[in-house]
Amino acid sequence: MGILLLLNGCFMLLCLPFSIYYEGGDLEAISYSAGITIVVGLLLRILTKNRKNKELKKRDGYIIVTFGWIVLSLFGTLPFILSGTIPNFTNAFFETMSGFTTTGASILNDIEAVPKGILFWRSLTQWIGGMGIIVLAVAILPLLGIGGMQLFVAEAAFWQFHKLQPRISETAKRLWYIYLGLTLAQTGLLMLGGIDFYDSLNHALTTMATGGFSTKNSSIAYYDSPYIQYVFIFFMFLAGTSFTLIYFALKRNVKKITANEEFKVYAAFIGIITVVASITIIVVTEQGVEASFRQGLFQVVSLVTTTGFVSADYTAWAPFLTVLFFMLLFVGGSAGSTAGGVKIIRHVVLFKNSFLELKRQLHPAAVIPVRISGKAVERKIVFNVLAFIMIYILIFIVGTILLSAMNVDFDTAFGAVATSLANVGPGIGKVGPLNNFHDMPMMGKWLLSLLMLLGRLELFTVLMLLSPHFWKKN
Repeated sequence: MGILLLLNGCFMLLCLPFSIYYEGGDLEAISYSAGITIVVGLLLRILTKNRKNKELKKRDGYIIVTFGWIVLSLFGTLPFILSGTIPNFTNAFFETMSGFTTTGASILNDIEAVPKGILFWRSLTQWIGGMGIIVLAVAILPLLGIGGMQLFVAEAAFWQFHKLQPRISETAKRLWYIYLGLTLAQTGLLMLGGIDFYDSLNHALTTMATGGFSTKNSSIAYYDSPYIQYVFIFFMFLAGTSFTLIYFALKRNVKKITANEEFKVYAAFIGIITVVASITIIVVTEQGVEASFRQGLFQVVSLVTTTGFVSADYTAWAPFLTVLFFMLLFVGGSAGSTAGGVKIIRHVVLFKNSFLELKRQLHPAAVIPVRISGKAVERKIVFNVLAFIMIYILIFIVGTILLSAMNVDFDTAFGAVATSLANVGPGIGKVGPLNNFHDMPMMGKWLLSLLMLLGRLELFTVLMLLSPHFWKKN
């Protein structure tokens, strides 16, 4: 926890140049926030530096990841509160948790009025959460004599990362190099499109994190430029792709990509839904073919990758598209990406197992495994997928009921729970693409914050801590 807070405080210091340059009056608030965070981090390190047992077990990994996200979110509220941007603690925690979990749900009514340093911190929380500050710590923990494998397992998505290097710390470093490189590449391309450095950097940070926080009130709809929107589409698509595949692509290992079934399903699904959406937009609006295709592709990629950027009010197009786009909240990007949601690979395993179950009924004695990319999937992984999806649906239902009990209308409750659990951002109802979560009840914001954490940490990481069996000694 001390290491994570030290890193968090250092990231806060990166906001100071923007506070000084734009003179937004937030220099003092950010300085104090960084100072408090770093001092607490140092104290935790000093108090625990003489601990002899430094071997992390799997159980420790889950505890550190879950409480790490909570602690980071608590200290991440300081810039918002001390600057007066979000004086209410509940709202500040909601905004910060939305950032670190890369959800993109906001309570700010006038984003463009927020001081530039604070706004940069808001974007930075998503960039940190995108790859996971826990994974960053994995690259540093070995230097302190602490093994990081269990942290990496707890933070990584369900489908196992292919270890790019023998040492887990080397793997984490390479993932971060790719992450940073793509962020800088998008920043440069956006600047070529006429966006200034500050806005380009902020949007690149939140794109690669599949977070969706924007510096503009109208999100990407503010930029009426096909070039800029296509740049966003391209990098959102990359961010929703497994970073190990991007690594193999950079190494020109094309076979790894063409043989990856999840990627093929991911790309094909986006293509099919885009065609359906584009045709519908052409029919119900007066937009041309290219504009309809671009708007349809943008929203499909944004929702599937759980980025949550908005280029238009998709709920105003047609009821059919509203329902279709709502269903996309339950898809998710590729495992091993920064995207949230259920993940493509789980859907593939679920559908394959469902169809194979019919075959097993006809041939009960036959052993018919689920195969992904030509390889048999272990039964325990299939059971894990089935359990995950069942629990995911159960949490969605219970969350909707609880939010409805707080006098939130059905459409809004439905949309808010779905988008929070999937870490997307915009939903339907009063939390649609042109609205935000400001008017959500106080208890509703705490509930949605919990759902964001559950979704970002793949359910089991958090739920395991609620099990009495987890705390029993072996």
